[in-house]
Amino acid sequence: MWFQRKQRNRRLSRGHVLDVKLRSGKVRAARVRLVSAAFAVTFGTFFGLYLLWRAGEWALNAAVYENHSFDIQRIEIQTDGVIATDQLRRWAGVRLGQNLFALDLARVKRDLELVPLVSAVSVERVLPRTLRIRVSEREAVAQVNVPRATREGGLEVAVFHLDLEGYVMVPLDPRQRTSPLSHTNETLPLITGMKLTEIQPGQRVESPQTRAALRLVAEFACSPMAGVVDLRSVDVGAAEVLVATTGQGSEVTFGVNDLERQLRRWREIHDEGRRQGRHLAWLDLAVTNNIPARWLEASALPLPPARTPKTLRNRKPNV
Repeated sequence: MWFQRKQRNRRLSRGHVLDVKLRSGKVRAARVRLVSAAFAVTFGTFFGLYLLWRAGEWALNAAVYENHSFDIQRIEIQTDGVIATDQLRRWAGVRLGQNLFALDLARVKRDLELVPLVSAVSVERVLPRTLRIRVSEREAVAQVNVPRATREGGLEVAVFHLDLEGYVMVPLDPRQRTSPLSHTNETLPLITGMKLTEIQPGQRVESPQTRAALRLVAEFACSPMAGVVDLRSVDVGAAEVLVATTGQGSEVTFGVNDLERQLRRWREIHDEGRRQGRHLAWLDLAVTNNIPARWLEASALPLPPARTPKTLRNRKPNV
């Protein structure tokens, strides 16, 4: 009938399907070979690079890091202060016989600069067998006393030192020094009126009042008043002023700015009092005009002689 479907040639249809499957199989096989080849090349490249890296590492260790020709035989330590070189070596964690190239110089520098008494450090290799360490120490210019509880339930006074930049330091043990003490805690000016939360060893004091007091201590040492009176303490408890006390019984109030000018005026007033046979008991230099002062007759009390003030040390290396 007209609507009856014609019969297809099944043999031709099967051949066409078989041909399509055959071509797709070849394409798939070609892709597998291409991927396998790419993987083999990539793996071979990385494996070759790994072998080269391991061979280079072995050669570097044998030639440098494990080469006894570079074992440290001399450690040169230079310091501009008073810390013993043996103590600095212990803090650095360096010993003779270590390989010069295997030593971590950044670690040595970091460990030394973590010590509050140390300001800056440089470390260098001097081939073939020398390690050179240069240390710049912090210098105490003032002290602060902090009361603290003891294990027995009592109270004791802990002494901390301050350098010119305001860093808090624990006093150096006499056994860790290269030379005997040239000054005691009593000869360092005492800073009073500080907040206890500011006093943290290794940390810098940020209080403007305390920083001004440290400037006063430093400028006093090279001022006209140095050697004339002893600067015993500086009180930073009041705002905008510093109250200094001398070993001769005088109390002098300073403004926090232009300390050099105020120290010169102090010397002028002091000399005028000596010409009149009077001793200065109280003076307010924070007032710019008509400076108030209170005097005592010089014969009314014996005055202790002034000691030579502690001056900042000359920064020359001490090997």
